[in-house]
Amino acid sequence: MDIFKYQALGNDMLVIDPARFAGPLTPAAIRRLCDRHFGVGADGICFGPLPGHSHPRAMRFFNPDGSESEKSGNGLRIFARYLWDHGYVAGPRYDIWINNELVGVEVKDDSAGVIALQMGRLSFASADVPAGGPAREMVNEPARFGPAEWRITAVNIGNPHCVIFADGNLAELARTAGPAIETAALFPNRTNVQFARVIDRHTIEIEIWERGAGYTLASGTSASAAAGAAVKTGRCESPVEVRMAGGAALVEIDADWRVTLTGPVAAVFSGRLARELPGTID
Repeated sequence: MDIFKYQALGNDMLVIDPARFAGPLTPAAIRRLCDRHFGVGADGICFGPLPGHSHPRAMRFFNPDGSESEKSGNGLRIFARYLWDHGYVAGPRYDIWINNELVGVEVKDDSAGVIALQMGRLSFASADVPAGGPAREMVNEPARFGPAEWRITAVNIGNPHCVIFADGNLAELARTAGPAIETAALFPNRTNVQFARVIDRHTIEIEIWERGAGYTLASGTSASAAAGAAVKTGRCESPVEVRMAGGAALVEIDADWRVTLTGPVAAVFSGRLARELPGTID
Protein backbone atom coordinates (compact mmCIF):
# COMPACT_ATOMS: atom_id res chain seq x y z
CA MET A 1 0.00 0.00 0.00
CA ASP A 2 2.07 2.90 -1.32
CA ILE A 3 1.38 6.41 -0.12
CA PHE A 4 2.67 9.80 -1.28
CA LYS A 5 2.84 13.11 0.54
CA TYR A 6 3.04 16.60 -0.94
CA GLN A 7 2.62 20.12 0.39
CA ALA A 8 1.32 23.29 -1.21
CA LEU A 9 2.05 26.40 0.86
CA GLY A 10 2.23 24.26 4.00
CA ASN A 11 -1.11 22.58 3.25
CA ASP A 12 0.12 18.98 3.40
CA MET A 13 -1.86 16.17 1.80
CA LEU A 14 -1.61 12.50 1.04
CA VAL A 15 -2.12 11.12 -2.43
CA ILE A 16 -3.65 7.68 -2.47
CA ASP A 17 -3.65 6.05 -5.89
CA PRO A 18 -6.14 3.14 -6.05
CA ALA A 19 -3.71 1.35 -8.37
CA ARG A 20 -1.17 1.26 -5.53
CA PHE A 21 -3.41 0.98 -2.46
CA ALA A 22 -5.34 -2.15 -1.49
CA GLY A 23 -7.15 -1.01 1.66
CA PRO A 24 -10.67 0.44 1.84
CA LEU A 25 -10.72 4.22 2.17
CA THR A 26 -13.49 4.60 4.74
CA PRO A 27 -14.14 7.82 6.72
CA ALA A 28 -12.55 6.16 9.75
CA ALA A 29 -9.48 5.20 7.71
CA ILE A 30 -9.19 8.77 6.43
CA ARG A 31 -9.31 10.15 9.96
CA ARG A 32 -6.64 7.70 11.08
CA LEU A 33 -4.34 8.34 8.13
CA CYS A 34 -4.59 12.12 8.60
CA ASP A 35 -4.03 11.93 12.36
CA ARG A 36 -0.67 13.49 13.20
CA HIS A 37 -0.08 11.22 16.20
CA PHE A 38 -1.61 7.85 15.28
CA GLY A 39 -1.35 8.02 11.48
CA VAL A 40 0.72 9.67 8.78
CA GLY A 41 -0.59 13.19 9.35
CA ALA A 42 -2.17 15.41 6.69
CA ASP A 43 -4.66 18.17 5.96
CA GLY A 44 -6.52 15.91 3.55
CA ILE A 45 -6.38 13.08 1.03
CA CYS A 46 -6.36 13.20 -2.77
CA PHE A 47 -7.79 9.92 -4.05
CA GLY A 48 -7.26 8.98 -7.68
CA PRO A 49 -7.04 8.42 -10.58
CA LEU A 50 -10.42 6.78 -9.98
CA PRO A 51 -10.60 3.26 -11.43
CA GLY A 52 -13.34 2.65 -13.99
CA HIS A 53 -14.07 6.36 -14.40
CA SER A 54 -14.75 7.77 -17.86
CA HIS A 55 -12.09 10.45 -17.29
CA PRO A 56 -8.49 9.15 -16.96
CA ARG A 57 -7.54 11.77 -14.36
CA ALA A 58 -10.58 11.79 -12.10
CA MET A 59 -10.12 12.35 -8.38
CA ARG A 60 -11.97 12.81 -5.10
CA PHE A 61 -10.81 14.94 -2.17
CA PHE A 62 -11.37 14.13 1.51
CA ASN A 63 -11.03 16.38 4.54
CA PRO A 64 -9.14 15.07 7.59
CA ASP A 65 -12.44 14.58 9.47
CA GLY A 66 -13.45 11.98 6.86
CA SER A 67 -15.92 14.17 4.98
CA GLU A 68 -15.65 14.71 1.24
CA SER A 69 -15.08 18.20 -0.16
CA GLU A 70 -16.39 19.38 -3.50
CA LYS A 71 -13.07 21.00 -4.38
CA SER A 72 -9.62 21.88 -3.06
CA GLY A 73 -7.27 24.26 -4.87
CA ASN A 74 -4.17 23.01 -3.08
CA GLY A 75 -5.40 19.43 -3.38
CA LEU A 76 -5.82 19.85 -7.12
CA ARG A 77 -2.30 21.29 -7.46
CA ILE A 78 -0.94 18.40 -5.43
CA PHE A 79 -2.82 15.82 -7.49
CA ALA A 80 -1.68 17.58 -10.68
CA ARG A 81 1.93 17.28 -9.47
CA TYR A 82 1.43 13.59 -8.64
CA LEU A 83 0.10 12.93 -12.14
CA TRP A 84 3.16 14.69 -13.59
CA ASP A 85 5.61 12.84 -11.35
CA HIS A 86 4.18 9.40 -12.11
CA GLY A 87 3.75 9.59 -15.87
CA TYR A 88 -0.01 9.99 -16.10
CA VAL A 89 0.36 13.03 -18.40
CA ALA A 90 2.37 13.65 -21.55
CA GLY A 91 2.72 17.43 -21.48
CA PRO A 92 2.36 20.56 -19.34
CA ARG A 93 -1.33 21.16 -20.14
CA TYR A 94 -4.03 18.72 -19.12
CA ASP A 95 -7.19 18.60 -17.03
CA ILE A 96 -8.51 16.90 -13.91
CA TRP A 97 -12.06 15.79 -13.20
CA ILE A 98 -13.46 16.48 -9.72
CA ASN A 99 -17.09 16.63 -8.62
CA ASN A 100 -18.47 16.77 -12.19
CA GLU A 101 -16.13 19.62 -13.11
CA LEU A 102 -13.08 19.74 -15.36
CA VAL A 103 -10.21 21.82 -13.99
CA GLY A 104 -7.58 22.93 -16.49
CA VAL A 105 -3.94 22.52 -15.43
CA GLU A 106 -0.78 24.21 -16.68
CA VAL A 107 2.62 23.15 -15.34
CA LYS A 108 4.72 26.30 -15.35
CA ASP A 109 8.25 24.88 -15.01
CA ASP A 110 10.24 21.72 -15.76
CA SER A 111 10.07 20.42 -12.18
CA ALA A 112 6.31 21.08 -11.80
CA GLY A 113 7.15 23.25 -8.79
CA VAL A 114 4.62 25.90 -9.88
CA ILE A 115 1.22 24.97 -11.26
CA ALA A 116 -1.68 27.10 -12.53
CA LEU A 117 -5.30 25.91 -12.31
CA GLN A 118 -8.44 27.08 -14.05
CA MET A 119 -10.61 27.10 -10.93
CA GLY A 120 -13.97 27.92 -12.49
CA ARG A 121 -16.36 30.80 -11.93
CA LEU A 122 -17.01 32.72 -8.73
CA SER A 123 -20.65 33.16 -7.74
CA PHE A 124 -21.96 35.41 -4.99
CA ALA A 125 -25.58 34.25 -5.39
CA SER A 126 -27.08 32.87 -2.19
CA ALA A 127 -28.55 29.87 -4.02
CA ASP A 128 -25.10 28.90 -5.29
CA VAL A 129 -23.20 29.38 -2.04
CA PRO A 130 -25.60 27.93 -0.70
CA ALA A 131 -27.01 30.12 2.06
CA GLY A 132 -30.42 30.59 3.65
CA GLY A 133 -32.78 33.52 3.23
CA PRO A 134 -34.13 35.22 0.11
CA ALA A 135 -32.37 35.00 -3.25
CA ARG A 136 -29.68 37.69 -3.36
CA GLU A 137 -26.03 38.45 -3.96
CA MET A 138 -24.30 38.11 -0.60
CA VAL A 139 -21.88 41.02 -0.85
CA ASN A 140 -20.90 43.00 2.23
CA GLU A 141 -24.09 42.04 4.05
CA PRO A 142 -24.50 42.09 7.85
CA ALA A 143 -24.64 38.74 9.62
CA ARG A 144 -24.62 37.78 13.28
CA PHE A 145 -22.83 34.68 14.56
CA GLY A 146 -23.26 34.33 18.31
CA PRO A 147 -22.46 37.64 20.04
CA ALA A 148 -20.56 39.13 17.06
CA GLU A 149 -21.90 40.87 13.98
CA TRP A 150 -19.83 40.99 10.81
CA ARG A 151 -20.04 42.23 7.26
CA ILE A 152 -19.70 39.11 5.13
CA THR A 153 -19.26 38.33 1.46
CA ALA A 154 -20.28 34.76 0.66
CA VAL A 155 -19.00 33.11 -2.50
CA ASN A 156 -18.92 29.74 -4.22
CA ILE A 157 -15.95 28.56 -6.29
CA GLY A 158 -17.03 24.91 -6.38
CA ASN A 159 -17.33 24.95 -2.59
CA PRO A 160 -18.75 27.51 -0.11
CA HIS A 161 -16.85 30.41 1.47
CA CYS A 162 -17.56 33.27 3.86
CA VAL A 163 -15.11 36.17 3.57
CA ILE A 164 -14.84 38.83 6.29
CA PHE A 165 -12.60 41.89 6.00
CA ALA A 166 -11.38 42.77 9.48
CA ASP A 167 -8.67 44.39 11.53
CA GLY A 168 -6.76 42.96 14.45
CA ASN A 169 -5.26 39.51 14.82
CA LEU A 170 -6.69 37.63 11.85
CA ALA A 171 -5.29 34.27 12.93
CA GLU A 172 -6.94 34.59 16.31
CA LEU A 173 -10.22 35.60 14.69
CA ALA A 174 -10.07 32.58 12.38
CA ARG A 175 -9.45 30.21 15.29
CA THR A 176 -12.04 31.70 17.64
CA ALA A 177 -14.85 32.82 15.32
CA GLY A 178 -14.29 30.34 12.51
CA PRO A 179 -15.94 27.29 14.12
CA ALA A 180 -19.23 29.10 14.80
CA ILE A 181 -19.35 30.58 11.30
CA GLU A 182 -18.49 27.24 9.65
CA THR A 183 -21.47 25.54 11.30
CA ALA A 184 -23.92 28.47 11.33
CA ALA A 185 -27.49 27.74 10.28
CA LEU A 186 -27.09 30.31 7.49
CA PHE A 187 -24.89 27.78 5.63
CA PRO A 188 -26.70 24.43 5.22
CA ASN A 189 -23.58 22.69 3.85
CA ARG A 190 -21.25 24.43 6.34
CA THR A 191 -18.71 26.88 4.96
CA ASN A 192 -15.03 27.73 4.77
CA VAL A 193 -14.16 31.00 6.52
CA GLN A 194 -11.55 33.63 5.65
CA PHE A 195 -10.64 36.70 7.67
CA ALA A 196 -8.96 39.15 5.28
CA ARG A 197 -7.05 42.43 5.27
CA VAL A 198 -6.17 44.57 2.24
CA ILE A 199 -2.50 45.48 1.85
CA ASP A 200 -2.83 47.37 -1.45
CA ARG A 201 -4.84 47.26 -4.68
CA HIS A 202 -3.23 43.98 -5.72
CA THR A 203 -2.44 42.34 -2.38
CA ILE A 204 -4.42 40.90 0.52
CA GLU A 205 -3.59 38.71 3.49
CA ILE A 206 -5.95 36.09 4.90
CA GLU A 207 -6.25 33.62 7.73
CA ILE A 208 -8.36 30.52 7.17
CA TRP A 209 -10.74 28.30 9.08
CA GLU A 210 -11.35 25.40 6.72
CA ARG A 211 -14.54 23.37 6.74
CA GLY A 212 -13.76 19.86 7.94
CA ALA A 213 -10.13 20.70 8.74
CA GLY A 214 -10.02 23.67 11.12
CA TYR A 215 -7.30 26.31 11.10
CA THR A 216 -5.05 25.78 8.09
CA LEU A 217 -1.95 27.46 6.73
CA ALA A 218 -3.22 27.85 3.18
CA SER A 219 -6.11 27.00 0.87
CA GLY A 220 -6.39 27.49 -2.87
CA THR A 221 -10.16 27.86 -2.96
CA SER A 222 -9.98 30.20 0.05
CA ALA A 223 -7.42 32.36 -1.77
CA SER A 224 -9.69 32.41 -4.84
CA ALA A 225 -12.78 33.30 -2.82
CA ALA A 226 -11.08 36.02 -0.77
CA ALA A 227 -9.51 37.62 -3.84
CA GLY A 228 -12.89 37.50 -5.55
CA ALA A 229 -14.53 39.18 -2.56
CA ALA A 230 -11.85 41.89 -2.56
CA VAL A 231 -12.46 42.62 -6.24
CA LYS A 232 -16.26 42.40 -5.92
CA THR A 233 -16.33 44.92 -3.06
CA GLY A 234 -13.98 47.34 -4.87
CA ARG A 235 -11.09 46.86 -2.48
CA CYS A 236 -8.74 45.35 -5.08
CA GLU A 237 -8.36 44.66 -8.77
CA SER A 238 -7.01 41.61 -10.56
CA PRO A 239 -4.46 40.12 -10.30
CA VAL A 240 -4.43 39.69 -6.53
CA GLU A 241 -1.57 38.22 -4.55
CA VAL A 242 -3.06 36.38 -1.57
CA ARG A 243 -0.69 36.03 1.37
CA MET A 244 -1.44 33.20 3.78
CA ALA A 245 0.38 31.76 6.78
CA GLY A 246 1.99 29.14 4.53
CA GLY A 247 2.94 31.50 1.69
CA ALA A 248 1.44 33.38 -1.24
CA ALA A 249 -0.63 32.42 -4.30
CA LEU A 250 -1.62 34.53 -7.30
CA VAL A 251 -5.31 34.84 -8.23
CA GLU A 252 -6.34 36.24 -11.61
CA ILE A 253 -10.02 37.05 -12.19
CA ASP A 254 -11.43 37.82 -15.63
CA ALA A 255 -14.51 39.84 -16.60
CA ASP A 256 -16.75 36.76 -16.27
CA TRP A 257 -15.45 36.08 -12.73
CA ARG A 258 -13.45 33.06 -13.85
CA VAL A 259 -10.39 32.36 -11.73
CA THR A 260 -6.86 31.24 -12.52
CA LEU A 261 -4.92 30.21 -9.41
CA THR A 262 -1.13 29.88 -9.55
CA GLY A 263 1.04 28.62 -6.72
CA PRO A 264 3.84 26.30 -5.64
CA VAL A 265 3.73 22.60 -4.82
CA ALA A 266 6.46 20.27 -3.56
CA ALA A 267 6.91 16.57 -2.92
CA VAL A 268 7.56 15.57 0.71
CA PHE A 269 7.99 11.79 0.73
CA SER A 270 6.73 8.50 -0.61
CA GLY A 271 6.62 5.23 1.25
CA ARG A 272 4.77 2.04 2.03
CA LEU A 273 1.99 2.15 4.59
CA ALA A 274 1.91 -0.61 7.19
CA ARG A 275 -0.95 -2.90 6.24
CA GLU A 276 -2.24 -2.95 9.81
CA LEU A 277 -2.78 0.81 10.01
CA PRO A 278 -6.11 1.18 8.18
CA GLY A 279 -7.18 -2.30 9.24
CA THR A 280 -7.07 -1.45 12.96
CA ILE A 281 -9.68 1.31 12.68
CA ASP A 282 -13.02 0.67 14.35
